[in-house]
Amino acid sequence: MQISIEVVLGLREGERYERLKQLLPAIFQHMRSPMMQVGFAVPFVLRDLGLWSPWGYLLQLKQEIYQLLYAEVQERREQADSSRTDILSELIFARDETGELMADEEVRDLLLSPLLAAQDASAVAIAWLLYWTHSLPEVCEQLLRELDSLGESPNPTNVVQLPYLNAVCNEALRIYPTQLFTFPRRVESSTEVMGYELSPGTILMGCIYLLHQNKDLYVQPQQFKPERFLERQYSAYEFMPFGGGTRSCIGAALAVFEMKLVLTTILSRYQLALVNRRSEQANFDGLMCYPASSIKMVMREINQRQSQPQHFVSGSV
Repeated sequence: MQISIEVVLGLREGERYERLKQLLPAIFQHMRSPMMQVGFAVPFVLRDLGLWSPWGYLLQLKQEIYQLLYAEVQERREQADSSRTDILSELIFARDETGELMADEEVRDLLLSPLLAAQDASAVAIAWLLYWTHSLPEVCEQLLRELDSLGESPNPTNVVQLPYLNAVCNEALRIYPTQLFTFPRRVESSTEVMGYELSPGTILMGCIYLLHQNKDLYVQPQQFKPERFLERQYSAYEFMPFGGGTRSCIGAALAVFEMKLVLTTILSRYQLALVNRRSEQANFDGLMCYPASSIKMVMREINQRQSQPQHFVSGSV
């Protein structure tokens, strides 16, 4: 969470920073509460009855987060600094195809997705990565050999470009994508798709999970085979773990960057083992796909040559 706030907003301290550190986990926790789960199954329960209702409390959390983000956007707009490299700074200076800057409200709305994705989605993806790499030892061994080829204290840019590491991350995101559906699309004019007549106002959502399980695209789709991403280049319409088209998740690059650095750091420094040797089951919960048993692991030993933290990893990881 600290990394995501720093990378997305460029904040490391202050009242706004501390409040976001409280609100972002709170919204995750509330979304997974029993009452909210009932509401997702029975939508009419989700009514705004004020702070004492599950939906009303969620809206209050969201409103306060938006207020904090909007205040940060306005402040940074007034103190525009093109030398800053956080995502907020990039969005403030970004222009559309007509050369216009985005409105403060647009920038604010775009910030929430990477803030959330860099925490929850990345954590779930890393959990699946740890499961696959430790249930299939040959995958872990090949990853370590590839990482060793970079020598000691490798540059993070070189790490994230490793081909087999990229294939392993892609396969983990393919078999159990952390985001099960694309962002909603609204039909603007009457059209036909695969024999279906769609009228204006119709809301469409693509199922990423079913796409990634398509046997015409992926032979033995339930098998974890990173090699498929080394043997073939899949299009953005065949592999879309973060959504497709121009409306894919803005936090995708940050999430994958986190996945690769955290996984390689753990694998190179520690020898872990799965507590449960049975096949892990997926828990399809809301918009995400969680490991049902939470991937419990034990540490067997610390690799002596990696007893000191690698330089490319922040101390807050």
